[in-house]
Amino acid sequence: MCGIVGYVGHRPCVELLLDGLERLEYRGYDSAGVAVPVRGAFVRVRSVGGIAALRGAVAGDPRQAALSAATAGIGHTRWATHGRVSEGNAHPLGDDRHRVQIVLNGIVENHVELRDELRADGAAFASETDAEVVAHLVGRALDRGLADAVRATLDRLDGHFAFVAASAAEPGVLVGTRRACPLVVGHRDGERFFGSALVGLPDDLHGAHAIEDDEIAVAEAGSTQVVDAAGAVVRPRWLELEAARVRPSHAGHESFMLAEIGEQPQALRRTLRAQSAAHAIGEAPWETLAGARSVSFVGCGTSHHAALVGRYLLESWGGLRAEVDVASEWRHRDPDVGPGDVVLGITQSGETADTLGALRLARERGAHVLGLTNVPGSQITREADGTILTDAGTEVSVAATKTFVTQIAALAGLALRTGVARGVLEPARAALLADGVERLPDVVAQAQEAAAAPVARAVERWAEEPFFLFLGRHVGLPVALEGALKLKEIAYVPSDAYAAGEMKHGPIALLSEGTPVICVATESPVLDKLRSNVAEVRARGAHVLAIATEGCAGSIADEADELVLIPPTDVLLSPVPAIVPLQLLAYGIARARGLDPDRPRNLAKTVTVE
Repeated sequence: MCGIVGYVGHRPCVELLLDGLERLEYRGYDSAGVAVPVRGAFVRVRSVGGIAALRGAVAGDPRQAALSAATAGIGHTRWATHGRVSEGNAHPLGDDRHRVQIVLNGIVENHVELRDELRADGAAFASETDAEVVAHLVGRALDRGLADAVRATLDRLDGHFAFVAASAAEPGVLVGTRRACPLVVGHRDGERFFGSALVGLPDDLHGAHAIEDDEIAVAEAGSTQVVDAAGAVVRPRWLELEAARVRPSHAGHESFMLAEIGEQPQALRRTLRAQSAAHAIGEAPWETLAGARSVSFVGCGTSHHAALVGRYLLESWGGLRAEVDVASEWRHRDPDVGPGDVVLGITQSGETADTLGALRLARERGAHVLGLTNVPGSQITREADGTILTDAGTEVSVAATKTFVTQIAALAGLALRTGVARGVLEPARAALLADGVERLPDVVAQAQEAAAAPVARAVERWAEEPFFLFLGRHVGLPVALEGALKLKEIAYVPSDAYAAGEMKHGPIALLSEGTPVICVATESPVLDKLRSNVAEVRARGAHVLAIATEGCAGSIADEADELVLIPPTDVLLSPVPAIVPLQLLAYGIARARGLDPDRPRNLAKTVTVE
């Protein structure tokens, strides 16, 4: 979501800040800004739009001499939560005495009370944001020094956030802190960098460490000191940098999303290699599940859809009762979990606020907490008892593609290991299933090739359609849900996804002559029932595109107007190749409508607020 960068060292810093913000662009934002302390005052430049717009504003600013001289500063990309998208609400934000500038990610939940208190004390607010109260609080405590002012401010705040503060009176010092939102510090000789993610830091760092909840990092050109909320010095936890040094590129493709769809076979191979090596952080999740009473999957968006597939895998292969919930709802419904239960959170970024909140609730109630993420060093890897890492590589496009298929592959590996550990899978059956999992990269590559022509025809026919209905049953339902989500995310087309058996209970009223209906009709125990559902759709004049399995498409082919055949695989693994045509369909319609699929409006890659 929002992105933080900071620099203190010996070099002119504005270009370094802009470079860091560009690295964080993929997370999603609507405005950006930088601020640098120079000769007892701040020079601040903000703009609405992309980093290119901010670069233009910086280049056109009349204070070039001051901007060029600064060797410390902070920057931010904002994704609006409190207050509309405007330059006035963009970060950095300052206090009314012009002594402090701050950049903040997350939400200050008690900002209304703090704002009222500060206004009663004479404070004048310049923005509609919750974050501005932090600048005022730091500014009012600044007489004791920036570090102590940040510590005093931290004591007053409720919520989940990370922020970095700069003082005009201490131009060579930056102070950062966090609570439930990520913040890291990078080191290189006489330079220090703040970032909300490792990917926002330079490639050639000598090291980087994470700031933990309620810790405060005081960074100067040649040193960093980390203290806890009581002021005691703590030893920082150093992070692995190799993954952050791999910079994504869409060379040879027209967008990151198309490149990432094409990278899915390679991402699967890397993930499966990691699974075969039994790579995990902390305790081995399959060992935890072997003795569990039940497991609850929690996730949001695409990760929730992967969890729906994971439920089938874990119940069928692992012999373990499983439930799936949207993380933002599960944590607020008084869930019945405790000792003996496992809660597994799935999050692409490892920083999703609702998923992390759900895991914290589970831990409070005595449940074991596991994680599945694509980002080493992310928050979930620090909070979960054990974490499985996918190896999809950095995913820049906001709409998840390769992380979805690698999450399912990782869950398949987890279900296999759990089934073996629980004694519910015979060795011959386990070996057969493992072979099917290992074949997934090749199956996806074949699905990409098979989908190209029929999807291109569908795009040409349906590019301007105002509504799509997606249907599926069994493991086809999560695929339908994910396909509809992709179309909404990047093409802005209203679409609905339903269990096909539920279509008669309302959604069939939406159909008329020519309505596009996407049916996930891969091999499953309920394929014959699905055929009847498709016949009902056709009887209403809808136009049907079916995703079917080679060798099992006979009954569906008679009912579909267009057919995409995917290679055969185990029924429970079919969502991996089946999603490919739907990713390509959404992408094609977005491009046909002249939209940027990498940066859809209003969306963020990493959702660090509730």
